[in-house]
Amino acid sequence: MQAKKPPEPNRQLSAPPSRQLAGASAEALAEAFLSRQGLRILERNWRVRGGEIDLICEDHGSLVFVEVRLRRRNDFGGAGASITPAKQRRLILAARHYLAGKRERPCRFDAVLLDGLTEANIDWIRNAFEAY
Repeated sequence: MQAKKPPEPNRQLSAPPSRQLAGASAEALAEAFLSRQGLRILERNWRVRGGEIDLICEDHGSLVFVEVRLRRRNDFGGAGASITPAKQRRLILAARHYLAGKRERPCRFDAVLLDGLTEANIDWIRNAFEAY
């Protein structure tokens, strides 16, 4: 019988499958909600080294970078509190990469916060934070 090797110290473990499924479900719920509000979805899970944007939408000519957050417990302040200044910097970095080489137009950062996986639990915050 072989002994189990401990994980390598610098290796990041991925999120448990149930957590990944919950996140994907939250993003799908947010996407459907925003579409019904008149936003046009341009990109989903747009990634660049150093950051990811859950949804990129268009709203009456403006680009909207959307962060979707699901929190089932409020131990650490709920979904909104999880969009820390460091997270905001990563979103801004990713948005700048997305905008590189595109025509200039108004942009904003929205947050879709969920405390559960139903539309009744959606809190949509327009202009949740600004690029500085």
